[in-house]
Amino acid sequence: MNTSDLWTLAWRGLTRRPMRTLLTALGITVAVASMVVFLSLGEGIRKVFTSELGGIGPDVQVSLTPLSQGIALHPNLPQETVEALRQLAPELGVQSVTPVITAVRGGLDVTQSSVLYGVPAAGGMTDIFPKARVSQGRALTAEDEDRPVAVVGAKAAENLNLGLGSTLNLNRRNRAEVVGVLAPESGLVDSLIFLPLGILQKTEGAEGRVSTVALDLADPRDARAVADTITARLDVEAQTQSDFASFVGRALRISDAVRFGISLIALIVGGLAVANTVMMGVFERTREFGTLRAIGARPGFVRGLVLTESLLLSLVGGVGGVLLWLVGIWAVNLYTQDLAGIDAAALTPRLTLLALGISLLLGLLSGLLPARSASRLSIVSALGRV
Repeated sequence: MNTSDLWTLAWRGLTRRPMRTLLTALGITVAVASMVVFLSLGEGIRKVFTSELGGIGPDVQVSLTPLSQGIALHPNLPQETVEALRQLAPELGVQSVTPVITAVRGGLDVTQSSVLYGVPAAGGMTDIFPKARVSQGRALTAEDEDRPVAVVGAKAAENLNLGLGSTLNLNRRNRAEVVGVLAPESGLVDSLIFLPLGILQKTEGAEGRVSTVALDLADPRDARAVADTITARLDVEAQTQSDFASFVGRALRISDAVRFGISLIALIVGGLAVANTVMMGVFERTREFGTLRAIGARPGFVRGLVLTESLLLSLVGGVGGVLLWLVGIWAVNLYTQDLAGIDAAALTPRLTLLALGISLLLGLLSGLLPARSASRLSIVSALGRV
């Protein structure tokens, strides 16, 4: 008997109980799809950060909080540090020193959340985000330093329903007029609201303090040496783009491990369902296996038949999981595009192969015990089974 006959017999064995087979395959489909959708979130976010960090500054970012403790938004860096950095700038080859203060406005509805980004009105926005350009109105100018005005990212303007001349509520006492709206550029810039540094400091009650200082270097290859010098001389934390990329990479790997661990529970449940279905099939077809043995089938053939049924069942579930995964990615990206203008989930060949590979491994492991039981059946007792 050749391989095609083996697969044919396995398929007939599964289709004898179509409803049970269908429900088991659906369980595997959901388990595989949920796992791969979770992992595709990490792939998508990794791609977003890679593209964002590759197109924007700063070369060096100075703060009081190390990356290992998270990306702090609290304005705790004294303004005197900014002046000290400006004095060091000629020696270190720093072209621009841009103090930044950030604040988050959030709510239960994430579409109504925003990130306020305070920078020097005279060129601070383009120093950090050189690709940012205004599509409506104008950018911040030096005359705006003490004026309550704002330039809004495209996605933030859409989510908050803001346009030229709109009033942006900063808190109960402070408001700003929208004087510009940026052209759609990227997920990061599109979600920011730019304000003059002094205005946001006053709004946050953080006069004389900033969150970070962004440094643009004449030669970005000197970033590591410049960061080390600043850390040693000023007793602050200075991180380069590569430091931030490494931090994001570590965070995403940890996140991937957590998501995989959660998905593993669903995979184990799916594997137990496969094992139960195949084991029930072995029990119900005891006489059939006894007949096969009686007409000359070896124990290895019976074992292979049961394993093939298990693999086939898992393969059907895996293919269904890939199809459901495509639907899940589409739904996730539809939501995140509307929310922040980014694709948070990514479709990659590696994840497709992972989904199919895990399905087959699941089928193999789930079928080992039923296959062993079927191959060790006694011919006499099997034929005598009612």
